[in-house]
Amino acid sequence: MTTTATPSRKLRIWVGLAAVVIVGFDQATKWWAESTLVLREYPPVLGEVLGWRLVYNPGAAFGLASDFTWILTIFAGLAVVGLTIFAYRNAKISWGVGIAALLGGAISHLGDRVLREPGFGRGHIVDFIDYSGFFVGNVADIFLVLGAIYLVLLSIFQKDVSETPPDELPEPVK
Repeated sequence: MTTTATPSRKLRIWVGLAAVVIVGFDQATKWWAESTLVLREYPPVLGEVLGWRLVYNPGAAFGLASDFTWILTIFAGLAVVGLTIFAYRNAKISWGVGIAALLGGAISHLGDRVLREPGFGRGHIVDFIDYSGFFVGNVADIFLVLGAIYLVLLSIFQKDVSETPPDELPEPVK
């Protein structure tokens, strides 16, 4: 007889807490960048390979769709809702890791779009990690990319092996 794993409350809490930590880390680094860096100046960290460059991005990756910030806000909101539903229904720890990374990055970007200048739904993303002039990103971008790559690899290579049941996860700190 085959049984279907059901999502554990503990797993949902861990995914939510991980997403909150990612949002906090991203927003803290953006606060640091805004209070420390000079707009568009490039202090190198690793020569020309990696450095800091504070910019405000109204668009998506690589500045795409910069005239459609409100549409990006809607997409970010839909992504947060979809990921939250997926996290709620997810029963595997391995998927929870990727979902938490995506959810944290998406929530942080949505917060920027809603709360930052120039106004509600049109806010610009704070980017400050310059990758050799190729693009400038932030910590949320790192988690979004890593989470997406992780979930793609997981969906390709995951075998149906038993995982640690969600009920064996440690209790979250209260």
